Amino acid sequence: MTATLVIARRTVHKFLRTPQLVIVGTIQGAMFLLIFRYVFGGAIRGTGLSYVDFLVPGFVVTSILFTGSGASAGVAEDIEQGFVDRLRSLPISRMSAVAGRAIADTTTLVWGLAITTAIGFAVGFRVGTDAASALAAFGLCVLFGFGFGFLFICIGLFAGNAQAAQGMSLLVFPLTFVSSAYVPVATMPSWMRGVARNQPITIMTNAVRALTDGNPVTSALGHPAGYYVVLSIVWTAGLVLVFAPLAAFRYSRVNA
Repeated sequence: MTATLVIARRTVHKFLRTPQLVIVGTIQGAMFLLIFRYVFGGAIRGTGLSYVDFLVPGFVVTSILFTGSGASAGVAEDIEQGFVDRLRSLPISRMSAVAGRAIADTTTLVWGLAITTAIGFAVGFRVGTDAASALAAFGLCVLFGFGFGFLFICIGLFAGNAQAAQGMSLLVFPLTFVSSAYVPVATMPSWMRGVARNQPITIMTNAVRALTDGNPVTSALGHPAGYYVVLSIVWTAGLVLVFAPLAAFRYSRVNA
C-alpha cells in the first residue's frame, strides 16, 4: 500500500508540474463539446430529450477515453526515461506500480470530468433528477475511469514509446462513435445495433443518462437506472480483472 501511494503521488506531482497538460486538455474538451452542441446539434435529435441533455452525459463518459490516451503515453514515457527500471530494482510488488499509476490517473481524471461537466452546464445541460442521482452519476464516471485506466496502462506498457502509445490508444476511440453517446442506437444500421447496444460505452452512457435525465430516458431505454448501473459496474470489474493482471505481467517483463 505504501509503494502504491508513493507511486501515485509521484505521478500526480508530475502532472501538476506540467500545467500545459491541464490547459490543453481543458481547451480540447471544451472545443469538442461546443462542436457537437452547436454544429451537429441541429441535425441530431435525442430520444425524448433536447440534444444537449442527450449529448452531455455521453460526452462526459467518452471524455474518459480521451484522457486515457494521455495516460498511456505517460506510461510509455516512464519506460523510455528509465523510471520503470528503477522501480523494478526495488523490493516492491509489481501490482503496486500498476495500481499506483491507475490511482494517479483516476485522480487527475476527476479534474477533467469536473471541467467537462461544468462546460456542459454552461452550454445548456440540466439535470432532470435530484442531486444524489447526479453525484452518483459522477461517481460512476470516476469508477469507469479507474477501470479503463488499466486498459490504457497496458497500451503504454506494450507500445514501447509515447508516440506509439498515442497511436495505439486511437484504436479504442471507435467505441465512442459506435455507441449511444452521441446518437441514438436506433439510427444506426441494423447490423451495427447489436454491438452498439451491448458494448461498455453504451451501457455506461445509459447509466449516467438515466441517473441525470430521469423518466424520459428510462422510458425510452426500457430498463430502470439500476439495471444499467449494475451492468456498468460489472463491465468495470471485468476491465480491472482482465487488464490489471496483464499490466502487472507486462510490467515485470518490459525491456527484459
